[in-house]
Amino acid sequence: MAVDFFLDIPISFGHCDPAGIVFYPNYYRWFDRCFHTFLQERGGGHRALCAKLDARGIGLMDSGARFPAPASEGDLMTLSMTIAEWGSKTLRLAYEGQVSGRTVVEGFEVRGMFVERDGRLRAGDMAELRAALSGV
Repeated sequence: MAVDFFLDIPISFGHCDPAGIVFYPNYYRWFDRCFHTFLQERGGGHRALCAKLDARGIGLMDSGARFPAPASEGDLMTLSMTIAEWGSKTLRLAYEGQVSGRTVVEGFEVRGMFVERDGRLRAGDMAELRAALSGV
């Protein structure tokens, strides 16, 4: 599967736990940052896309990760994001973080585009988001 987007993330002391390895919640922050940077570069950002699509947000519905090897202060991690699946109401993203060719994290997110109908938030049609991000 081809990589749709990537970020280089320098790992610093503040990202690590007392054992000197990346504190796992940081990986989830980096997944989110990668997705939102992708939206910025492809569609003008989360706010602009939501305004264009009359959506309240493009939110997280599920996520998970595994950590096959540790990353530490001073490492440069390349975080790759792949659009794994466009569903009718969801988007599944796959992430892989590597340091010097070694995989340190593999994860996923399932996101939905939320629209307001009849005073309630509902899952919107992902085809609209896909078209707005064109070329995906």
